[in-house]
Formats: sequence, C-alpha cells, structure tokens
Amino acid sequence: MIKQLTLTVLAASVLSACSMAPKYTRPAAPVAADYATPSAVAANQLRASETGWRTFFPDARLQSLISISLVNNRDLRVAALRIEEARAQYNIQSADLVPNLNGTATGNRGRTPASLSSTNTSVVNSNYQVGLSLASFELDFFGRVRSLNDAALAQYLATEEAQRAAHISLVAEVAKAYLAERAYAEQLALAQSTFDSRNKAYDLARQRFEVGASSALDLRQNEALLQSARVAQLTLSRQRAQAFNALTVLVGQPLTDLPPAQPLSSQNIVTDIPAGLPSDLLTQRPDIRSAEQSLLAANANIGAARAAFFPRISLTAGVGTASNSLSGLFEDGSRAWSFAPQLVLPIFEGGRNIANLDLSEVRKNIAIATYEKSIQLAFREVADALVARGLLDEQIEAQRLVQDAQAERLKLANQRFENGISSSLDVLDAQRELFAAEQDLVQARLLRLTNAIDLYRSLGGGLAETNTVAATATTATK
Repeated sequence: MIKQLTLTVLAASVLSACSMAPKYTRPAAPVAADYATPSAVAANQLRASETGWRTFFPDARLQSLISISLVNNRDLRVAALRIEEARAQYNIQSADLVPNLNGTATGNRGRTPASLSSTNTSVVNSNYQVGLSLASFELDFFGRVRSLNDAALAQYLATEEAQRAAHISLVAEVAKAYLAERAYAEQLALAQSTFDSRNKAYDLARQRFEVGASSALDLRQNEALLQSARVAQLTLSRQRAQAFNALTVLVGQPLTDLPPAQPLSSQNIVTDIPAGLPSDLLTQRPDIRSAEQSLLAANANIGAARAAFFPRISLTAGVGTASNSLSGLFEDGSRAWSFAPQLVLPIFEGGRNIANLDLSEVRKNIAIATYEKSIQLAFREVADALVARGLLDEQIEAQRLVQDAQAERLKLANQRFENGISSSLDVLDAQRELFAAEQDLVQARLLRLTNAIDLYRSLGGGLAETNTVAATATTATK
C-alpha cells in the first residue's frame, strides 16, 4: 500500500507540471527611448545603483544619521516585517504542492445495550487504530495549485522589492531632512547677524533723532527694518526646530553623540551621475520591479481561475494497524488501509467561476496599468532632475553674483550717506536687499543638493552602503 501511495504521489507531481496561466510578456515601456536632457557617461563612472550612499554623502554626520535610521526607522521596520509576512504566506501556499502526512492514533470503546444488540445481550466494543494518513491531497492536473503557488511567490518577491524601495526612499529623505535643517540653521545665523547690525543702526538712528540730526521717518524706517529682521529670526527658529523634529522621527531615536555638522557649501555630494537610458530603470528601480512582480502574481491567478473550470481530483488515504484491543495493535494480521480518491466536477456554480476569471483578468489589467504608471513616474522623476541639474548650477552662480552686487551696493550706499550725498533710505533699502539675496543663495544651494539627491534616488541609488563595483573587484582579488 505504501508503494502504491508513493507511486501515485510521484505521478501526480509529474502530471501537475502544466499551468493554464497565460504566457507572460513584459509590457512595453510607455516612455521615450531617451531623456530630453542627455547625460553623458564618462569612462569608469559609476551609475547611481552602483554608488554606495557613503560615497555619495561624504558628510560624516549625515552618514551617521543614515546608518542609525536604517536600524531604527519604524516605517522601514514595518517594511521588513511585511517581507516576513509574505514569506510565511508563500510557505503556507507552497505546502499544498506536497502531500500532507499525519500520524494518527485513535481509540473507541462503547457499550451497546441488550435492547439494541442483535444477540439480545449487552455488548462492549473496542476499536484501536495507529497509522499514517494522507488528507485530501489534490492531484494538480490543471495547475490550479501551481498557479496559486506562483502567485504567492510573486507577491513575496514584490514585497521584498517594496522593502528595497523603502530603503532607498529613507536614505534620500534623511539626507534631504538633514540638509533642510542645515539650510535653516545657516539662514537663522544670517538673520541673527542682520538683526544685530540693524539693532546697532537703530540705536544710532535714535541717537540722531534725539539730537535733531534726523527725522522721525528715518527712525521709524530703521525700527521697521529691525523688527522685520526679528520676525525672520523667529520664523527661521521655528522652521529649524520643526526640521530637526522631522529628522529625529526619520532617524528613529534622539540625535546625540553625532559628528559636527558641515555647512551647505562643504557638502561635496556627487552631482555628475550618469542617467543612462530609460530602459535601465526597469532593473535599477525596486519599485518598478515590485510592480512587475505584482503583475506576475495577477497573471498566475488567471491560471488558477481557469483551472477552476476543470475537474478537481483529490486523494485521501491511510495505512496502519487496527485491533479491538491495545495489545493486538501490532500482531500479525492487524494491518489496515484505506484509499478514497475523489473527483469534483463543477456543473452549476451560479456563475462564480466565470466571475472569478473575469475578476482575475481585470486585476491583471489593473496591474499592467500600475506597472506602466510606475515606469512613467520614474521617467518623469529622472527627466525633471536632469533638467534642473544644469539650470540650478547657473542659478547658484547668478544668485552669488546678486549677493556680491548687493553687498557692494550697501557699501556704496553707506559711503554716500556718510558724505551727505544720499539719505538713509538708500542704506536701509540696500540692507534689506542684501539680506534677501543672502537668504536666496542659501536656498539655491539647498535646491541644488536636493536635486542631486532626487536624481540619485530616482536612478535606484541608496540601496548599497559602499560602491558595488569596487566591492566586487576587492572580493575578486582576494
């Protein structure tokens, strides 16, 4: 009996190799063949996905923040647990591919009264059994179980890719939050310096007014300029504190014992990242790979829905020993077995199987649209970052020239005022314009650094800690 059962299971495994799922063909990428702003690739230049985040972000403080966040961030922790959940779901589903054998031991003892006994005397019956049982193993002739297993595997892989995408996003978000906090800190320092200088100017204007050397208009204009600097100082203090709180949440723990912070002008972030071709995004972006795995799962579910229209054959069997007494369970002649194949042919399901097939096909179409949209969004993110990359460099240079011009204007205005050629209004206006130019230059530098981070993330960078090409070469030489 055991040999027959083994042969039956092996035959079922061979016959269940077929699948009724549609043949999968990757949808064409609904984007242009190249970016509107080309990006040349220099010799030996690493792609974003090959560049480790420690190389991309040389700031030691930022490296510490990213390293801590990858351990403590709660969103990333949930994403990792989602992988464990999907793996368990896949293991549950894959268990249906093999027979489930159970060890059984049963005992039954009962008394039949004389009124119900055929011998008109009371009878005590005993029944004991020990053995192995095969519980309803489906012979997967039409690939229903196989398709469900393939779908579960694809969902597991999709979840794994989604966790990688969350990892990349976290690295980028921590870097952007850190740079935003640094920008507010620099702007706050400028506001504090401006407030101090305007406070001195206001004291001087008040003294001049008290001795009749200037008008009340000059005094009030100096006071208004002083208070506007105070407002800017308070606003930037609030914004910096909020940016620090946002960074703390991303990192996942209080920010203590960190290396000293670097100013924006010292952030030597890699900016010359080659974009490659849009088709490269299919392999570089985990979110696109995740969307494709979801599409594969939807495609496999169609095979399961199709197989539901065909007969389902399952086997139930058991082998062991049986006796009416415990002492006789293992005596000669106590061997017992059972074999109960079952065939279920759907005849009338009220349209359930047809509806399930329609549902699986619609879900596949949704998965196709989602996959195509993920490609389009990735293409747009890269294209936007490439367009901004060159223009932001020019914007920073132009804004620096504006700041230099405003600083020279203030110097000349002070000289003219001291020589009595112009009024204090020219000095006040020059001070206001210089402060605005200084703030705008800090903001332009932040935009340039943020743009580099966006391009790095959109090209799939941030997953590796060190350069993958360099790490591979080092391993090969050992």
